[in-house]
Amino acid sequence: MSTDRKLQYSLAINEALRQMMDIDPSVFLIGQGLKSPWYVGNTAQGLLERFGSQRVVDTPVSENAITGAAVGAAIIGMKPIVVHPRMDFLLYAIDPIINEAANWHYMNGGKTSVPVVIWGIINRGGEQAAQHSQSFHAMFAHIPGLKVVMPSTPYDAKGLMIKAVRDPNPVIFIDDRWLYGCEDIVPEEVYEVEIGKGVVRREGKDITVVAVSFMANESMKAVWKLEKEGIDVEFIDPRTVKPIDQELIVRSVMKTGRLLVVDGGWKTCGFAAEVSAMISESVFEYLKAPIKRLTLPDCPAPASAELERVFYKYSGDIVEAVKQVCKK
Repeated sequence: MSTDRKLQYSLAINEALRQMMDIDPSVFLIGQGLKSPWYVGNTAQGLLERFGSQRVVDTPVSENAITGAAVGAAIIGMKPIVVHPRMDFLLYAIDPIINEAANWHYMNGGKTSVPVVIWGIINRGGEQAAQHSQSFHAMFAHIPGLKVVMPSTPYDAKGLMIKAVRDPNPVIFIDDRWLYGCEDIVPEEVYEVEIGKGVVRREGKDITVVAVSFMANESMKAVWKLEKEGIDVEFIDPRTVKPIDQELIVRSVMKTGRLLVVDGGWKTCGFAAEVSAMISESVFEYLKAPIKRLTLPDCPAPASAELERVFYKYSGDIVEAVKQVCKK
């Protein structure tokens, strides 16, 4: 009989991987640093000892080869999960992901599938600078044939990982290392979180705030601060960047008449831009104020701790952005 208990984000992913590998012998994990707790936190803890090196494959540093091998394995019926401990270097694997995995089902008339999970981990802060701090969720969301999920809680991380592994076609699973220590109530049983279904984390009437991943956590902190100041925020966590739960967001904006989109990526052509365009096209007449985007500035991440404090956005920035929209 399953029990609900508090579990850290990284351990919730670990549990999802263990349970799926127990259930389905075609599931295997491949990538760099799987033997090292520093590379992937506690997400791979105990998996090598439990399943052996045939199903937990710690590879040399060759992102393109690793991902290409996984896509090939998926085409012949396996269910690989490819971990990229630094999402920045996932770019070396663009060809097998975009040219092959994303197109294969379509190009074969739906007769073949590519059940591969591409798991990218965002590393922020710590003076890691431009080449170790990037999130490419908007870029992957642009590609037909790819689903892109970004959980913000341990509950969603486990449920979305399980759903991603069971999906017959490619899923880009993105998490943020800043989330690894957060805790949530997580069922012990195997469960799924539907891809493409968002959640209203808090109902409100004054303004709709939309955010994913780490920025969803910061948004919830901002919501409680704003509540004390008399601003009633409705907060939506889409959980999935593509497909996005358009109906949920539209319905909320029709109620509140105001929208702030918070994104841990860049502003131009980003996730916030897509949500803003979606609302402008569908329910513009309901808006009481211009839509606002709170994103990273359009520049590379700095290497200075002082500059990082300005570059990244936190709950205080969200509070101020909400107040600006509500004043209008």
